[in-house]
Amino acid sequence: MLEERSRAIARGAHIYAELAGAASTADAHHITAPSPDGSGAARCMELAMADARLSPSDVTHVNSHGTSTPPGDAAEAEAIYKVFGSPGPAVTSIKGVIGHTLAAAGAIEAVAVALTFAHRLIPPTTGTTEVDPTFQLDVVMGGPREWEPGPVVSNSFGFGGHNGSLLLIPA
Repeated sequence: MLEERSRAIARGAHIYAELAGAASTADAHHITAPSPDGSGAARCMELAMADARLSPSDVTHVNSHGTSTPPGDAAEAEAIYKVFGSPGPAVTSIKGVIGHTLAAAGAIEAVAVALTFAHRLIPPTTGTTEVDPTFQLDVVMGGPREWEPGPVVSNSFGFGGHNGSLLLIPA
């Protein structure tokens, strides 16, 4: 449930995560393909961090959109690299477990991020055994990774170059 912090506290709710920032951009590159250079996705992540008043060095994990399409993954990898450098924060995608739930993907992924805070584990990118060596990212594979929860960028990128990024922090 997404609600005002004061209301959650008043009703005694357990707070898993807080939404610290959000952004949306549209690069309108192609009807289905993202801009290959990742510029729109990179700008979206930068705006979400600015909204949260955080810098790239504050982010500890990126929950990638990660649809396993060659153009989508290459563009997102390029965007993450542009924003965070190499190796940057830990990167994972949960779509290998849940599939692509289309319009529900962003909400489900935000819940997954909240659970990473609660369990202090970043889930692996299920089904991934190797990463294109040009990606230069710290992709979590093989098993979950223990971590000290910190700010997470959660990406949702869609057809037509629509980009959405949330910046979630532990409660």
